[in-house]
Amino acid sequence: MSCEQTESVIKKIIREIGQECAAQGQTLSETLVAFMVKAVVLDPRNDFNVDQILTKTDVQNLIQLCVTRLLDTTNPSLSTIKMQVYFDMNYANRAELLSEQHRILEGKLAPVVRDITDSRPRVEEEMENVYRKIVSYMLLSSGLGSPTDIEVVREVTAALQSVFPQTEMITFVSLSKKNKEQQLKNLAMLVTGIRLYNKECRKGGSSIDDLPAILNEAIPSATRTVDEGLNTCHTLAHRYAALLESMQEDQHRYTQLSSFKLKEALFNVRQYEAFLCILLSDAITSAQEVEKMNVQFTATMEQLKNTVQNRVSVDTKEVFPLFVALSNLWTGFQDEILLLSFLTNMTNSLQQFSEIQSQLFPEEVLTSLLEGVTVKSDEERIRETMGTRVNVSDFKNQEWLFPETTDNFDQVLIQYHGFCAHAIGVKGLTLPGNPAIGILKHRERCYAFSSKEAAYIFAQDPDKFIQLNVEKAKEHAELIQLLELRHQFEYLAPYAQARNADKCLMKRITKCDSSTQTDTHILPPTIVTSYEWNEWELRRKAIKLANLRRKLTRAMQTDLSHMRRDNSTQVYLPKDVITQTKRDNSSNVPRPQIFLEGLRGGSSPTTHMVKVDLTRAVDET
Repeated sequence: MSCEQTESVIKKIIREIGQECAAQGQTLSETLVAFMVKAVVLDPRNDFNVDQILTKTDVQNLIQLCVTRLLDTTNPSLSTIKMQVYFDMNYANRAELLSEQHRILEGKLAPVVRDITDSRPRVEEEMENVYRKIVSYMLLSSGLGSPTDIEVVREVTAALQSVFPQTEMITFVSLSKKNKEQQLKNLAMLVTGIRLYNKECRKGGSSIDDLPAILNEAIPSATRTVDEGLNTCHTLAHRYAALLESMQEDQHRYTQLSSFKLKEALFNVRQYEAFLCILLSDAITSAQEVEKMNVQFTATMEQLKNTVQNRVSVDTKEVFPLFVALSNLWTGFQDEILLLSFLTNMTNSLQQFSEIQSQLFPEEVLTSLLEGVTVKSDEERIRETMGTRVNVSDFKNQEWLFPETTDNFDQVLIQYHGFCAHAIGVKGLTLPGNPAIGILKHRERCYAFSSKEAAYIFAQDPDKFIQLNVEKAKEHAELIQLLELRHQFEYLAPYAQARNADKCLMKRITKCDSSTQTDTHILPPTIVTSYEWNEWELRRKAIKLANLRRKLTRAMQTDLSHMRRDNSTQVYLPKDVITQTKRDNSSNVPRPQIFLEGLRGGSSPTTHMVKVDLTRAVDET
C-alpha cells in the first residue's frame, strides 16, 4: 500500500471515530483523535503491528478501541492526553506570543495605514480628511482610550498638532510610501509619550489605565494561583507514589488497590505539575520585566519633568527621545498585560483536565487508602539520598558526572524530565532523580536516579532499562510527552504537527533527494609562497641550507694596502651675485591751470567767454 493510500485510510479512520464519538455526545478534535489512533496502535497489548498493512478486521478493531478510550471519561489517561494536546496547541512562549500579537495589530492597522499613504490630497478639505485619519491611526496604534470618546480624540489631536501641525501635511504627502509609514510610527510614539507625560502632570490622560499598578496587583495574584495548583499537585503526587510503592511491597495492598487507576492518576498529576511549572516560570519572568520597566519608566518620567520645567519651548532633541522612551516602556507594559492574561487563561483551562482527580479520589477515600502508609515528599526523598553516591571505580566502562567534576552541572539535560530512569520501566513510578548520587552518561544522554541501588542496577545494562521505559510509554501514551521520549518515537509527530491529521501510522523508510553546495572560497585566500608540496624540493632546500652552514667568509689586509685609500672631495666655488629686492620711485602729475575770461560780461548783451589752458605737458614735468 502506497503512502497516499495509507493516508487516505487513516483519514477515513479518524473521520469515522470522530463521527461515532459525536453521535454519543463527545465532540473531539481531529488532533486528539489522530493521536489516540497512534497511541492505540503503539500499545503492545492491542497486538497491532506497525510494519504491516492493517486488514479490515484490524481497522474495525482499531476504531472500536479508539472510541472506547475516547469515551472513557473516568480514565485519567484520557484527561492527560487531552491536557497535552491542549497545551501543545495553545501554549506559546513570550517571544512567539508577542510576535503574533504585534503581527495581528499590524494587520488591523494595515487598512488605515494604506488609506493614509495611498491618498493624494489636493485641496485643503482633502488635507483635513487625511489629517483626521492620522489622528485615528495615532489612537488605534497606541491602544490608549476609545476612538468613540470625543475627549480622547481631542487630546490626541492636540498632542499631534504640537509635533506635527497641519501645515506640514504638504511635506508629508510628498514623501514616499515607506517614509510615510515610518513617520506615522514615529509620530505615534511621540503622541503616546506626550499623552503619558500629560497624564503624569494631570493635564489629561483620564482614559489611560494605570498599567503598572494593575500589573503590580495582578502578577502576584496569578503567581499565587499557580503556586496553589502546584502545591495540590505535589500533595497528590506524593500520595499516589506512596500508594503505588505500598502495592509493590504488600500483595494484600496490591489486591486492594489494583482496581484504582493510580498510575494513570500519578501521570496526570505529574503532567499537570510540569505545565504549571512552565507557566510559573513565565509569570516570574513577567514580574522581573515589570519591576525593571517600572524603574526605567519612573526615571524617564522624572528626567522629562526636569527637562521641561514649565518652559514654553524646549529643544526637540532633548524631549523627543524621552517621549519615545516612555512610549516604548508603555508598550512593554501592554505586552505584559497580554502575557498575564494569556497565562491566566492557560492556568484556568488546564484546571479542567485535573478535575478527574477529585472524582476518582475524593479526600475521604484517599485518606482511608493512606492509612498506615508513609507519604514522602520529593524533597524528603532527595534529602534521604544526599549522603550516598556512586563509586566510579565499580564501573569500568561507564561515565559518571558529579558536581565537582562537571562544569555547569545544574544545566545538564537529564532524560525523562529528571525522573528516576530505573523506576519508570520497573515500577511504573515517576520518582524524582537526585543528581548528587551521580548522573550516568550513556550514548550521549544523561540519566538520574532516585537511589544508589537504582543507579547500580540501571548501569549494569542501560539499554535494557531504556527499552523497558519505551515499552512502558507504549502502554501509557501520555508518557511520551511527559518523559520527553519523542526521540524514541520519531515517527510519532508532535501534536502541533498533527493538526491536519494526515500522518501515517506505520513506520516509513524516509527517502529524499538531497544536495549540498560548498562555497569555493569562504575565507580570503592565504598563499604561502614558501610552501612546497614536493618532498624532493624540500630535500634540495635542506641540503642547500646545510651547505651554507659550512661556508665561511674570510678577509685579509696587506702591508701595501695598509692606511691607503682614495679620497675625493667636491666643493662649490663662491660667486658674486647681486639681488635687488626694492627700489624707490615716484611720479608727478602736472597741475591743471585753466583760465576763463569774459564771465563777468560787458557792455554788449551777449557774453563771450574765452578759455585759456596753461597746463604744462606731462613730459615737461
